[in-house]
Amino acid sequence: MAEFVMPGLPKYGAVELKEVYRKYFVRALIVASTFEFLLVGVYWLSTVIKTERPPERIVRIVKYSDVGPPPSISTSEVAPAVSMAGGSAVKPSIGIPVPVPDAEVSPEQAFASQEQLGSMASPVSESSSGGAVIEYNIEVEEPPPAFVPFEKEPMCIKRMEPVYPEIARKAGLEGNVYAKLWITKEGKVREVVIMKSDSEVFNQSVMDAASKWLFTPAMMKNGPVAVWLAVPFKFTLK
Repeated sequence: MAEFVMPGLPKYGAVELKEVYRKYFVRALIVASTFEFLLVGVYWLSTVIKTERPPERIVRIVKYSDVGPPPSISTSEVAPAVSMAGGSAVKPSIGIPVPVPDAEVSPEQAFASQEQLGSMASPVSESSSGGAVIEYNIEVEEPPPAFVPFEKEPMCIKRMEPVYPEIARKAGLEGNVYAKLWITKEGKVREVVIMKSDSEVFNQSVMDAASKWLFTPAMMKNGPVAVWLAVPFKFTLK
């Protein structure tokens, strides 16, 4: 193959081209690798700077017996430790928590603070004869709502039939009475409400008999719940 040489220019052929290619290829590879490592380093450095470290938490475990009694509200003096006859201090006893069924826990229940407990009046008062009288504050149980979900319905275990009114028997009167019973968590009938009655003559007899019924309580999540139960009563002359 003939080489082309222009007058006044140096000889430039395949051998010279390979040498130039090899030299500049190595330089380009070094520059590209350096630029690539520089970009990767900048990216990881920015990631490390932006990452926030979680705050360190120091947990100290203290025994209840080492804490001692709580401070008094009325005075800043420390309560004296109770000692036994031998001179050793008495450690407070720690109770065992008892789980309460979810059905018996009210979501609106609030616990009184120490200041509220301190402001409450004592249930013990002094009588005119000089003795102590304990006053009891009895809370009235609220009736359940019209619809209460339950998993197991109440079952009647003691039933008393209503007495047929004598005035209705003499008049040859028959009819039906529909009543709803408020069944407590203990299975007792707290209240009887007449929903529909063919004659008011039968109402009192139904209320007297139904108030003495006994049930197994309705159950929801392994706990008893108070419910209303509709019961029909039929008065028929025989």
